[in-house]
Amino acid sequence: MLLDIAQILISFFLVALIILQAKGTGLGSAFGAGGGYHTKRGAEKVLFRTTIILAFCFVAVSLFNSLFQ
Repeated sequence: MLLDIAQILISFFLVALIILQAKGTGLGSAFGAGGGYHTKRGAEKVLFRTTIILAFCFVAVSLFNSLFQ
């Protein structure tokens, strides 16, 4: 029960972070017609790293949930 709630909460925050990252990009830059190469700085870097950490946590909780349920 607790793992199910944790999985739902992690997935909610993961989707929210992905939407926040994609908000600033246009459709043209998604297919390579953007303004060239740029590095992640500041809040963009924090969002990116937090997304990776939450994705790892989601996979770990999902595996743990499927193995011990």
